[in-house]
Amino acid sequence: MRLSEATIQRRLAEAPRYLPPESPYPFTISDDPPRPAAVLIPLLRKAGAWHLLFIRRTRAPHDRHGGQVAFPGGRCDPGDPDAKAAALREAEEEIGLHPQDVRLLGLLRPMLTITNYRVTPVVGAMPWPYPLRPQPEEVSRIFTIPLTWLADPANRRVELRQPKPLTRPVPVIYFHPYDDEILWGASARMTLLLLEALGLAAPENRYAP
Repeated sequence: MRLSEATIQRRLAEAPRYLPPESPYPFTISDDPPRPAAVLIPLLRKAGAWHLLFIRRTRAPHDRHGGQVAFPGGRCDPGDPDAKAAALREAEEEIGLHPQDVRLLGLLRPMLTITNYRVTPVVGAMPWPYPLRPQPEEVSRIFTIPLTWLADPANRRVELRQPKPLTRPVPVIYFHPYDDEILWGASARMTLLLLEALGLAAPENRYAP
């Protein structure tokens, strides 16, 4: 897959900006406005190929997403000037990735989560290898998955799940296990948004069985 940083940056810039936040939910998630959040989608070159860097969240009673695969990130703080700053701050806090070591490449379309967050995915390239330091209270593991593997539709499936009582089932994306980790849900949707922006997946096939 011959994608330069310049090509990735250009394709992200060309992605549509007029679309509403991506959401598979055919119902109102909450009467309250969604809370702003941001994640960093780190791209890196490993063994000559592009990889995405993921974390596995530490299991904790207060964390509904504990134990799940995710990107580093979290809610935006009042002191964050924008989503980029929030994503970089969270990445530094969670995995020890210094903001000055990230080359920002662009943004993806925001998306809504079932927990009523409006998440802005921020795409950035980072050096590799890198002395990452996971914050143990939030991150139990850091790992990477090749972009070519993620782009192969044979490596993912869609299941219908009922996220709330008395609501219609919604399609949920699951990737097959990779290195004993399962990417699914909101982080899987963000991954598909990136693949679509880069021309490696078709939006009309996002929820194809």
